[in-house]
Amino acid sequence: MQKKPTLSNVTDIATTRFFNIQSMDVEFSNGEKRQYERLKPPGNGAVLIVPMLDDETVLMIYEYSGGTDRYELALTKGKIDDGEVPLEAANRELIEEIGYGAKQLTYLKAMSIAPGYQSSITHIVLAQDLYQASAEGDEPEPLEVVKHKLADLETLVYNDDLTEARSIAALYLAKEAIKQQQL
Repeated sequence: MQKKPTLSNVTDIATTRFFNIQSMDVEFSNGEKRQYERLKPPGNGAVLIVPMLDDETVLMIYEYSGGTDRYELALTKGKIDDGEVPLEAANRELIEEIGYGAKQLTYLKAMSIAPGYQSSITHIVLAQDLYQASAEGDEPEPLEVVKHKLADLETLVYNDDLTEARSIAALYLAKEAIKQQQL
């Protein structure tokens, strides 16, 4: 295992509501020095939830995405609030976004998006044994909830509306987790 580089002069060079852009000096174990920049979001990370209506039916949403300026098909997701653990945040987001809570929440994996320059972590959670519940969230408009079959996953991942890599990876993780539960 390589020795982790030494960071120094970590400086916020720009700040928005969602990100701090930081500059940092990095010195590697061989003496090489570089300056890196990274996006460092405030807060405690995020959750992305795979809500299963039954062992075959996943609930997905259409949500406006500012980065692509269109409605994207994705899984329920959101920030982890102060004092929450990922499973609590996952259930809260489910209730706020799709009108369901989950009696069974299974932590699957932590994922990064672009670790070369972004420090955000998303916790992937499988939600099963759903029940109807609702709470007001922070969405600017009601989200369209749609059902898809995990048996059709190979076709679904080529749907032009589904472009978010985290959602695609999470669907595969959930499909395997459910398969393992059934053994």
